[in-house]
Amino acid sequence: MKSKVQQFVRKNIQALAPYSSARDEYSGKEGIFLDANENPFGVYNRYPDPYQPALKEKLAQIKNTSADQIFIGNGSDEAIDLAFRIFCEPGQDKALTFVPTYGMYEVSANINDVELIKLPLNEEFQIDRNLLQPFFSDKNLKLIFICSPNNPTGNLLRTGDIEFILKNFNGIVLIDEAYIDFCDQPSFIKKISEYPNLIVIQTLSKAWGLAGIRLGIGYMNEEILSYFNRVKAPYNISTVNQQTALDILNKEQDYRQKVKDILAEKEQLIQNLTCVKGILTIYPSDANFLLVEVENADELYEKLIARKIIIRNRNSVIKNCVRISVGTSGENEQLLNALKEFSND
Repeated sequence: MKSKVQQFVRKNIQALAPYSSARDEYSGKEGIFLDANENPFGVYNRYPDPYQPALKEKLAQIKNTSADQIFIGNGSDEAIDLAFRIFCEPGQDKALTFVPTYGMYEVSANINDVELIKLPLNEEFQIDRNLLQPFFSDKNLKLIFICSPNNPTGNLLRTGDIEFILKNFNGIVLIDEAYIDFCDQPSFIKKISEYPNLIVIQTLSKAWGLAGIRLGIGYMNEEILSYFNRVKAPYNISTVNQQTALDILNKEQDYRQKVKDILAEKEQLIQNLTCVKGILTIYPSDANFLLVEVENADELYEKLIARKIIIRNRNSVIKNCVRISVGTSGENEQLLNALKEFSND
């Protein structure tokens, strides 16, 4: 009898024999290594550990979960792509998300030849259950992506709506919590044992300040993890990136202070933006950025670019809206000075 998870997994993935690397066959740390055709000379001449145990143990400690429920990816994008590859038959199955949201869900869907259903969020940028519920009966719908706090809107999606999906959808639910460190909402990681169809992804790119090493984390039950490990590239995280991540994770107090500083800067930025002519709406944010409605997003973007101040123009997604990341105090001040100058023109 198939398990709850196995019924969602593509048949060829169920039957897949994963690549067996030299480090799968011998996991010891000492010895004369003549098994992997590595160069015997150098600092980084050996392949990295394919399962990153030290890094997983540290993350498990920080997140109060089990290392046996952690996947480490080359950015969160790897986990998103693997979800499509494991659960969706190309040209047949479907995925669903709520827009506007993170663009990589659609890109990955297109790469994997999976139809992506895009349901609009309501005026408060929340899930409309009435729009969603009819899709629960579609047997080809295998994946639902939920970004919370959402990008580019910045707000948390209602916990009750997410749990409604987890309870009623017969498929895999992936919750993207890239910005969860900037709000007080508990992570859905604590719900993994309650919902066997749940995957939670987070990242070290935002609050931990490690965007440059491209390291994302997936939290899932052991059965789902077994499929992720089966499909992933053998050595997907370099030794350098594993060590860099460990070094930063061991400085948890620094991380907490940076988050505190960013949130303080965000509140100051909100207060100052409310006094700028031409700023129409500052949407509520549970992240490290603001979605702001302005009079003319295209014009404002070009004016700021001319000053070497780069924000994100989201006019193509939400009319006359821009997304502003919270910078340092000095960076935010330069932005505000430019906006005030433009408003006086």
